[in-house]
Amino acid sequence: MIMFFALCLVAKAQLRTDFYQATCPDLLKIVRREVQSAIKTEMRMAASLLRLHFHDCFGCDASLLLDVTDSEKAALPNLNSARGFEVVDRIKSSVESACSGVVSCADILAIAARDSVVLSGGTSWKVLLGRRDGLVANQTGANNGLPSPFETLDVIISKFATVGLDVKDVVSLSGGHTIGLAKCSTFSNRLFNFSETGSPDSTMNQSMLTDLQNLCPLNSDGSNTAPFDRNSADLFDNHYFQNLINGKGLLGSDQILFSSDAAVTTNTKSLVLSYSSNSRLFLSDFADSMVKMGNISPLTGSAGEIRKNCRLVNS
Repeated sequence: MIMFFALCLVAKAQLRTDFYQATCPDLLKIVRREVQSAIKTEMRMAASLLRLHFHDCFGCDASLLLDVTDSEKAALPNLNSARGFEVVDRIKSSVESACSGVVSCADILAIAARDSVVLSGGTSWKVLLGRRDGLVANQTGANNGLPSPFETLDVIISKFATVGLDVKDVVSLSGGHTIGLAKCSTFSNRLFNFSETGSPDSTMNQSMLTDLQNLCPLNSDGSNTAPFDRNSADLFDNHYFQNLINGKGLLGSDQILFSSDAAVTTNTKSLVLSYSSNSRLFLSDFADSMVKMGNISPLTGSAGEIRKNCRLVNS
């Protein structure tokens, strides 16, 4: 653990906000323009780009983007759900046109995630840059390391702790679910026979339960989608936490932050209450946690490479 935090401190020292000031001065403008265009075409893309950074950043090396055998795209947390890869391709192409061979795909993901939050009405933060791109994908690592909507709160907290993130990070980053949609397959276990009780999850609001049972009947293929943040699907705000208090969390991993026994002992319930009543506190903590997450084991210096194509290792 001491070695992990030593590596984090080294990485943080090497990443800096002005990394491309001389080599690609228009980088932030280019990424913002492309993200804005993508969100204008499809509002949901903001959440998709934010999620790409999150799912890549239990490593932060753009390995999620690789089209290879045993790709991370095919890992269970990403299969048929991670999206936005074509937008990343467009951003990369525009960046390459301005400054070829300079900017990593990992840094593009980090900037695009920040811009997605800002363009959805959320807060901004200064993105630390200087990551390089990984040479290999780690499907096993993605399967084992990324938190699942079906896991207990203790397991989720443990997975965050493994990469140096604490309980406050768990709750604030979960607040990213204030935008975006989820497939029925990620929450339908709560709707009919929850934990083999023969009944739905008792912590779910009854009106929401009825709506979701109609959207996701027992014989459905699980591909229909519902908003994470009921009644505030596209605005990056603290409404997600207000929903948790009212039993309107969509995923099991959302609602357990407030309603489980572990929510009291781990302090996630008190954090939900704080964020639900203090939007500024949530947005500030979310920004801090995003910077912290972006510092998880980045490749810097001469490690890795700067990919020409985010989907492929350079030949």
